[in-house]
Amino acid sequence: MVALCLMGLACSWRASAQATKAQLEISETFFTITTALNSCGYDAGLADSLPVRQSVRAELQSALKQSPEAADAQSAVCNYWREHDRGNPADISPFVSLALQLGPPPLMAPTLPDSDMPPDAAYVVGISAPIRKFYSAAGIHALWERHQKEYQELVERYHDPISAMLTQTDLYLKMPFANLPGQRFRVYLEPMLAPGQVQARNYGAEYSVVISPARQGKLRLEEIRHTYLHFILDPLAASHGTTMKRLEPILVELNRAPLARSFREDIALLVNECLIRAIEIRTSVPRNNPKLADSYVNRAVAQGFVLTRYFYDAMEKFEETPGMKSSYGDLLHGIDVDRERKRAREIAFAEHAEPEVVSASRLQPPQDDQLNLAEQKFASGDRAGAQQIAEAVLRNNTGGDQPGRAAFLLARIASLQGKMEEARIDFEQAVKSARDPRTLAWSHIYLGRIYDIQDKRDVAMEHYRAALAAGDPNPDTRAAAENGIAGAYQKPGAPKQ
Repeated sequence: MVALCLMGLACSWRASAQATKAQLEISETFFTITTALNSCGYDAGLADSLPVRQSVRAELQSALKQSPEAADAQSAVCNYWREHDRGNPADISPFVSLALQLGPPPLMAPTLPDSDMPPDAAYVVGISAPIRKFYSAAGIHALWERHQKEYQELVERYHDPISAMLTQTDLYLKMPFANLPGQRFRVYLEPMLAPGQVQARNYGAEYSVVISPARQGKLRLEEIRHTYLHFILDPLAASHGTTMKRLEPILVELNRAPLARSFREDIALLVNECLIRAIEIRTSVPRNNPKLADSYVNRAVAQGFVLTRYFYDAMEKFEETPGMKSSYGDLLHGIDVDRERKRAREIAFAEHAEPEVVSASRLQPPQDDQLNLAEQKFASGDRAGAQQIAEAVLRNNTGGDQPGRAAFLLARIASLQGKMEEARIDFEQAVKSARDPRTLAWSHIYLGRIYDIQDKRDVAMEHYRAALAAGDPNPDTRAAAENGIAGAYQKPGAPKQ
């Protein structure tokens, strides 16, 4: 790993990750995983990517053609990626989360026990073994070394603008960076990812941002700053638990708001998100344009961040104080709960809210977390644990793709237990509820096989054809559906995917 210290702190070019709590980094682990997925068909944003992405892809393809062993290792990685694609091949966010939890090559071993792994990373942790084989067989280390100079040039290029942004934020908050013991803020540069996207994570005391510069060279500094503000303010929220408890009645008024459930259930999350948005407006909108600032505040409030107006007004007095560390408690104490509840009741909420920048175990949609964990339990053989979670998700149906995923998992569990009628009912439920093409297609395939076993060939054919029409581009799906059309499924019991 190569790191460059931010914010003017004394640090050598090849500093260790522990040299300071703020780092601009490049990582061979990230390079390995993203390069592997690029070779599997991850093409998001390719036209706008830096030239290094095309160069790496071309060199790797040449190496794969010359080595059957490397091609086999790549195939294993690609099969795993397709099996864990949740309907959007351009979204590789679980693999980004996993990369943050893996050590350096060649082992790339998880740095946490499975029980402590973030749910989205745990969902794809099984790719670790195929990735290790791919790294060795495809000569990834040599590929990394050939392009490391280009990566180092990126770090040098973007150090100053990122450092300046963090310094400006510190100056506004009047909180020296050194006053954050035990925490670390890291910004990773990875041009093998789709450019223009920002992947931010908070795991415990570690805050990470993963970015890919676009061909035009611009970085989305606002997302980096947003994550940095969480890095600064989240520990302060944790130290004011009693005061936060006093504010919880405000959450009662958010049932109509288009917020993620986490914001409607955790007052500390809501408070800090409102405060951060107020700070962003205060520091980015010119003071001579109050109408524009007011429009941004109203927009945040309409999305459900109902305390943004209070904090925006309160920050005017804050700017005369010694700093955020001493003023955070005063800002909370100044909130009139009854007044803010009345304000919230009068809000005409928008239909949708912007997605939160930072993804964390407590910020991710709870239902999605639970299903990721259920899939992990199922993969490890804990069918009872997986079934219990999936059934709970169905009981607490919040819409979206969750009912379809939960029903699909329950159907697979029932089929492995030989409960074919129960499996059929669950697969039928998955067909009605699933939104991602792969879940929908395989639900139809399994139903076709069940009906074949029951000698209901006409019904089975309908499901195989429906599987082909579901829109899943993966070759294993098409092959399974076409095999079903070509001949009735004969194997007794329910097959595995």
